[in-house]
Amino acid sequence: MPLTNPWLSGPTPAKRLDRERLEERLLNLLSSQNMCVLATTGPDGPLATPVRYYPLGFAVLFTAAPRSPKMRNIAADPRVSVGIFAPLVGLASSRGAQLFGTARVLGPEHPDRAHYWTAFRWENEHAERGRLLSEPPEDTLVVVEAERIVYTEHWLRREGFAPRQFWRR
Repeated sequence: MPLTNPWLSGPTPAKRLDRERLEERLLNLLSSQNMCVLATTGPDGPLATPVRYYPLGFAVLFTAAPRSPKMRNIAADPRVSVGIFAPLVGLASSRGAQLFGTARVLGPEHPDRAHYWTAFRWENEHAERGRLLSEPPEDTLVVVEAERIVYTEHWLRREGFAPRQFWRR
């Protein structure tokens, strides 16, 4: 039987990408997707929440209702994991990242908010909710700066690289 992707058979390579090349792939993934799964832990155990996000470098930004379960969990323990993945057709197209970091909650008056808010395309959400575009939101902004990332891309095997790569700030 012919193999569609013969480079997937055989031993898995262990070679690492150099930092610059890995960062380029990570930034491409973060910029080309807009949904993630945010993992938090609370009194009832783990919680995995689908969230629409916007990237800024290696940070993931999203807004959330202050009394939501994910925000209660973040208030109790801000350590989070964020899963981002591209649509999967088969093993060859497997591409995703697990970001690990500490969630920061930035209210309207927080001094760091303006830096991150410029990357947040709030106009889309305002239009969806029928809000005036002349009135920027004052929603709570959550920022997760990646401290480490586990990146998976099986296409890397074609060039002799390990499909799982590791990044640290």
